[in-house]
Amino acid sequence: MNDTLDQSGDSNAQSNAYEFSVSELALSLKRTVEETFGHVRVRGELGRVTIAKSGHCYLDIKDDKAVINSIIWKGVMNKLSMRPEEGMEVIVEGRLSTYPGRSNYQLIIEKMELAGAGALMALFEKRKKMFAAEGLFEQGRKRDLPFMPKTIGVVTSPTGAVIRDILHRIEDRFPAHVILWPVLVQGDKAAEQIASAITGFNHVSKDSGGFPRPDVLIVGRGGGSLEDLWCFNEEIVVRAAANSDIPIISAVGHETDWTIMDYVVDYRAPTPTGAAEVAVPVRSEWLTTIEDYGVRLTRGLTRSVNERKSKLSASRFPRLENLLAAPQQRLDLASAKLPSPIRMLDPLRQKLSLLSAKIPAASRILDQLTQKLDLIAARMPVAQRMFDPVQRRLDLAITRLRPADFKRQLDIGDRRLADLSRRADQISTRKLAQLSDRLNRATGLLEAYSYQGVLQRGYALVTDDKGKVVRSKDSPSSGDRVTLTFADGDRGAVIDGEGGGSKPMSKPKKKSKTAKPTIGQGDLF
Repeated sequence: MNDTLDQSGDSNAQSNAYEFSVSELALSLKRTVEETFGHVRVRGELGRVTIAKSGHCYLDIKDDKAVINSIIWKGVMNKLSMRPEEGMEVIVEGRLSTYPGRSNYQLIIEKMELAGAGALMALFEKRKKMFAAEGLFEQGRKRDLPFMPKTIGVVTSPTGAVIRDILHRIEDRFPAHVILWPVLVQGDKAAEQIASAITGFNHVSKDSGGFPRPDVLIVGRGGGSLEDLWCFNEEIVVRAAANSDIPIISAVGHETDWTIMDYVVDYRAPTPTGAAEVAVPVRSEWLTTIEDYGVRLTRGLTRSVNERKSKLSASRFPRLENLLAAPQQRLDLASAKLPSPIRMLDPLRQKLSLLSAKIPAASRILDQLTQKLDLIAARMPVAQRMFDPVQRRLDLAITRLRPADFKRQLDIGDRRLADLSRRADQISTRKLAQLSDRLNRATGLLEAYSYQGVLQRGYALVTDDKGKVVRSKDSPSSGDRVTLTFADGDRGAVIDGEGGGSKPMSKPKKKSKTAKPTIGQGDLF
């Protein structure tokens, strides 16, 4: 009986309880959780990180015993100073809420920061190993910096001291065209702006109508903490520097500050001032070096010209007549040895004449012989062909001499000698002008410090009879002779009165206000 009553009582109690709908209970739980945990600060490790197309970030915060689903809305993501990555140890602030559609609770993150310097260094080493494994730190990828760049691109803040130090140092060493791409160097948007600046400089073409393409880039900022320099460790900046076609000099922080970008760029400078010193040479030193090279070149050219001039003077080219004299003489001797056909016929003619006078009956025979002799005489010029080979060899020797070649070589030598002499005269004249200018400046200084200029202003130089300068009123005695040297000559004088200060000087009489003051002699030295 009692058991029956108890069971019926419990049944009535259950039937009197308020019945919630599913949505009412879910909303009630949501209000309870949000009111109880309206602001929480949680430390943990980031697990799954997913960024949706809408810009919202869905991630997990976990430790070794539990996991909390979390959300970062798009507006908050744009304000974060870092990009969430799996494995990062962070401290987040936000509020706890529920999602009724899935019956789970989640953390709405409003702020996020790395959990101390140790977490930053761990992330730094992790990214460093990742980029090193990709080969971005290899020495073979680094390029030589241009020796004398015409245009230098600078990526830094326009309001900091870095750009002023760079401009001042470049102006002192070697003035060049500097183009500043202003960016933020700290904060959540700094990495994106720095990467865009490096990429933008690389997209400038040499033929573009805007500003010229830089020959080298300087990316830098002043010193700061690891958090302040963290934008130079972001992946977007490191990859932009690695993909740059323009050589890059990094100048981030102080000498002891290292970022991942420093390992990727072509040259890492300890300070922004050091980056400017590496980018350009010292103009004054190179002017001195070039001037020294010019002097050495002038001396070498002068010595070479003198040596060649001496060789040209020593080597005497033979005259054409002298070259042809020996062959011509041999030809004359050969011609003299050959008997002339006409001279060979003269004795025969004389003998025939005598025979015709002695034997008149043989005139007919003589006529026939005379005709034959004339025919032989007519045929004798064929013997002149014996001289043709000699004549051909003589003509060939004449053509091989080619006096025009000798004349052309002489003309070339004369022109080079004249050009070298002209350049030597120009250099000598310029050097003489420099020495003359130095002499004039030295002369002006000598005249400015000479005592002659003092004498022109009305002073006099007092010397004793030995020619020594009198520097004190106590040196000469009464009656000593002295010489007064004025600007236009010397005059003798005698010291009057007692020296050595034995007699006190009388007080000068007061002069009227209208009287002009007298300028004292004063001490010349």
